[in-house]
Amino acid sequence: MSININQPAPDFELPDLDGKLHRLSEYRGRIVIVNFWSCECPHSERADKAVVAMFAQWRDDVSMLSVASNRNESLSALKKAAERRRLPNVLHDADCGVANLFGAQTTPHIFVMDRDGILRYRGSVDDVALRQKTPTRFFLDEAVESLLEGRLPALTETPAYGCAIVREV
Repeated sequence: MSININQPAPDFELPDLDGKLHRLSEYRGRIVIVNFWSCECPHSERADKAVVAMFAQWRDDVSMLSVASNRNESLSALKKAAERRRLPNVLHDADCGVANLFGAQTTPHIFVMDRDGILRYRGSVDDVALRQKTPTRFFLDEAVESLLEGRLPALTETPAYGCAIVREV
């Protein structure tokens, strides 16, 4: 399944790495980035650095929920990587239910919801791909900045690029 651009994102509830439950709907009123994430994928690690830097300019208007859906990654490995990369709100999607609900295929795979919970962007953090190793355009930043300015993003979807989500162990 996959959700459509300009439609409400489905609500979900997942535990963080300490077991505290988080619901997507609790973040209404803020722009929310749902980042399907991996502690092992080098593309996730590269994207984390860029996103953490972007958060300095967005401040409290934006929340990010990193969703760890890889069945082969242990809770201790997730905790170590999240701490090392200074990521808030890493949620554990142990059965891939939320990844399946959103149609997430890779890590990272980004979904941006506006303040009303409507999906406004889906895809890559930036334009890095197999033949382009250095980013020249930051799609996530463009989408969030548009929403912060009260506009819809000009670009609503890009192909996600990264490591495949491991759904079987």
